[in-house]
Amino acid sequence: MHNHTVLVVDDEKELRDAIEIYLKNEGLTVIKAKDGIEAIEKLNECDVHLIILDVMMPRLDGIKTTFKIREEKNIPIIILSAKSEDTDKILGLQIGADDYLTKPFNPLELIARVKSQLRRYVTLGTYEGNDKVIELHGLTLDSSAKEVAVNGEVVKLTPIEYKIVELLMTNAGRVFSIAEIYERVWKEPGFNAENTVAVHIRKIREKIEIDPKNPRYLKVVWGIGYKIEK
Repeated sequence: MHNHTVLVVDDEKELRDAIEIYLKNEGLTVIKAKDGIEAIEKLNECDVHLIILDVMMPRLDGIKTTFKIREEKNIPIIILSAKSEDTDKILGLQIGADDYLTKPFNPLELIARVKSQLRRYVTLGTYEGNDKVIELHGLTLDSSAKEVAVNGEVVKLTPIEYKIVELLMTNAGRVFSIAEIYERVWKEPGFNAENTVAVHIRKIREKIEIDPKNPRYLKVVWGIGYKIEK
């Protein structure tokens, strides 16, 4: 985890400082911002590998900040939200956040999620079949370029979305349960993973399907899970 930089964005100085201590103890470099506007400025100045982003902030909140970041960057984003902000948490996932934690949170869980996201993001290019191109009915996955295209048009996916598509396309025709998708992609036990996976599946469909409500590629097998057809 050394030489990786995390941007911590929260309007509470005490929380920013506490998270900084947890991360630095793991050998990570930490940059801090007090709101979304400052966060975007820091992103333009520094090479950042992961963002921890609070939902409720002045000037530019976490939801709008996530949206602006996703216009240009695929850096993993972990959202921090209070329990009363569940709607915002789901909205954050819908517009491109990769994970979330509810405040107050266990520092050990934060570190585990940070490590998981960094491992996935930084080592994305080490996938064993990284010179492999898979094409299924106009849907193409280029493991070398880490790109997904529909009829030749490259689709902009977040790291998590890419890993889900990669899992399903490299195992085309096989049905994966929600828990299995979560365990394979997030590298964590898939307990209560339904909402998180469903949000990412919906976002993927919006990007790769002509009609997301009647998907051609990413199919649900009711009561079992999801697959991409051979």
